[in-house]
Amino acid sequence: MKIVCIGGGPGGLYLGISMKLRNPEHDILVVERNRSDDTFGWGVVFSDQTMERLQVNDPVSAERILSNFAHWDDIDVHYGGQVVTSGGHGFCGLGRKHLLRILQERARELDVRLEFEHEVEDVSTFPDADLIVACDGINSALREQHTEHFQPDIDVRLNKFTWLGTHKVFEAFTFIFENTEHGWIWAHAYKFDLETSTFIIECSEQTWQNFGFEQMSAEDSIATCERVFAKYLDGNALMSNAKHLRGSTSWINFQRINCTRWSHGNLVLLGDAAHTAHFSIGSGTKLALEDAIDLADELHQGKSLAQALRDYEERRRLEVLRIQSSARNSTEWFEQVERYLHLEPIQFAYSLLTRSQRVSHENLRLRDQNWLESVEAWFAKTATAERLRNPVPPMFVPFRVRDLELPNRVVVSPMSMYSATDGIPDDFHLVHYGARAQGGAGLLFTEMTDISPDARITPGCAGIYTDEHVAAWQRIVGFVHQKTPAKIAIQLGHAGPKGSTKRMWEGMDQPLASGNWPLLGPSAVPYSSVNQVPRAMTRADMDAVRDDFVRATERSEIAGFDWLELHCAHGYLLSAFLTPLLNQRTDEYGGSLENRLRYPLEVFQALRAVWPQHKPMSVRISATDWMDGGVDAEDAVRISQAFQEAGCDLIDVSSGQTHPDAKPIFGRMFQTPFADRIRNEIGMATMAVGNIYEIDHVNSILAAGRADLCCLARPHLSNPYWTLHAAAEQGYLDQPWPVQYLSGKDQLERNLARAAAQAQAGLI
Repeated sequence: MKIVCIGGGPGGLYLGISMKLRNPEHDILVVERNRSDDTFGWGVVFSDQTMERLQVNDPVSAERILSNFAHWDDIDVHYGGQVVTSGGHGFCGLGRKHLLRILQERARELDVRLEFEHEVEDVSTFPDADLIVACDGINSALREQHTEHFQPDIDVRLNKFTWLGTHKVFEAFTFIFENTEHGWIWAHAYKFDLETSTFIIECSEQTWQNFGFEQMSAEDSIATCERVFAKYLDGNALMSNAKHLRGSTSWINFQRINCTRWSHGNLVLLGDAAHTAHFSIGSGTKLALEDAIDLADELHQGKSLAQALRDYEERRRLEVLRIQSSARNSTEWFEQVERYLHLEPIQFAYSLLTRSQRVSHENLRLRDQNWLESVEAWFAKTATAERLRNPVPPMFVPFRVRDLELPNRVVVSPMSMYSATDGIPDDFHLVHYGARAQGGAGLLFTEMTDISPDARITPGCAGIYTDEHVAAWQRIVGFVHQKTPAKIAIQLGHAGPKGSTKRMWEGMDQPLASGNWPLLGPSAVPYSSVNQVPRAMTRADMDAVRDDFVRATERSEIAGFDWLELHCAHGYLLSAFLTPLLNQRTDEYGGSLENRLRYPLEVFQALRAVWPQHKPMSVRISATDWMDGGVDAEDAVRISQAFQEAGCDLIDVSSGQTHPDAKPIFGRMFQTPFADRIRNEIGMATMAVGNIYEIDHVNSILAAGRADLCCLARPHLSNPYWTLHAAAEQGYLDQPWPVQYLSGKDQLERNLARAAAQAQAGLI
């Protein structure tokens, strides 16, 4: 094949190397517009996994890279006048210029032709090329020439940054956060050879403007940064190798790029031209090199060129998506860093280390057990006001709200069972709730429990609108209190426009074939085209529903519940008032968010007035509708603050289910960022829910201060004893088990200890 790589960065050079290694007869030309040693940036960082791939692909260049690596193990976080150090991270890096020289040398050895100071404006310059590879970086001219085909999604991020270097050698990967008279500014610093470090400086747009960087020359900008970070530089200067950039343009905004398509005819995108990953996770060069390996592999499978390019794109997309997802989390953490400045230095550092979700609680334990145990000890002490004898996993640290203390922070989510008769919970519910209470969770919620017959979602929904309901719930609550240390909460709701539907397994959100009851809503707007049109509520309707909620609250107290939650999520009645997708009123209950909040707040205040003051109340909200024109994360903060001011103790943070056309972005812990934002912006306790299913998820969320409780739904359906097993798996022996099951506890702990010993010995 005759291949032309436009762009002589690591990706283009490594593709040339990889192709020649597979077939020396290939004719490979790498064209670069700059001189051979021109480069933006200073050092690059590699993981062990990436190096393993490089060693398999080309041992010669991999060995040269390895022999020039600078290695470091620690991360230092300078914040709040303290330095928090954690170890075991195992970074390695080298100078970008040095990497380019290694790859250029290796390419020439393999007869890859290199041309520098050659600007390519049109691929027609190479009419006889079988393949043209656009490796021309984040501002790819070739991508932009065919933008209608590649359809790049370019997301310009909020923060400003400048990429500098220094001869101050940082022995640890160092984060420095400085509070100045102009605002917070921070640095990412790491060594890449024996005498030089990368020094990336980042700040918000507002801080950048406050400093006046926009009006400064490049020299003045660097001098200002030197003064800010003087105590960390030990007299060393900051240096730029971007002399082609002038003044304020040396500060840029990161662009997240992802293209709908990666190839067009015989033109294919590689590296930053196709996708970018934020510098805070150090994966841009890694992705480019791995792109090169996988493209070379696909081109040597005997396929047509078109098929090979399609398979290359499919092969790489999943890995790119994974990295970009982590990079997005990391980017947003730094963009919102001021949200976390109230945290203690040790928790701030933990939050920083786990920001991308690539590093988890147990992963940190593998890296530096002593440091992680210090985090666990600190976390436990903040909750108990005493230093516990042994480290306690965050999930097993008690949580206190008003006069109620939960034995741990694992919560069984409210999950509709659709198995009641005339709203009455029966033996199924006793076994269902009883098993999960015995399973070790600190708190379990009832399913949404309806306040009237017409408030039900389905004919099988549970209620608390008669004395018979109260007696049935008393039986369940009594079992939980008598037989377990768990606490039990009731969630009260009204289905509103989503009522009168089939049970989930019969057709979720589908109207009944017969026997439908009339629905209420804020407006005469159906949930979907197949659902019944609700009657727009009058003031009399609103009074009647509010009073039904009050009576249900009084009955909940009689039944003995420890906690009360008001359901204002998922498109049910009170949620329908909150979202403009379903609330189209023109009176004082519609329009602005303040107006849309008016009735849900009225209901909450009425419940708070009759619910005992020593018992907590929470509200479940949909933090986003996942649709343009609906509730968004900023609205969620304002909604939460309004309920907080009304006496709410905790926000149960869910999302969506307010419109059938919503497009949620699913993933691990996908709703946790909403809980994080509410908690850390307004200082309100939150409960995270949504695709939380691993022990690590729970401990990481809690220790980082992203939420105060973690709600697990499906894991508790598949394993009622999830919490007991989680304790055993972590070696936490103080979690109480039902006395009848203690022999099972002993056996489980022995088996886990045996398996761990065998694994350590390499026997399994």
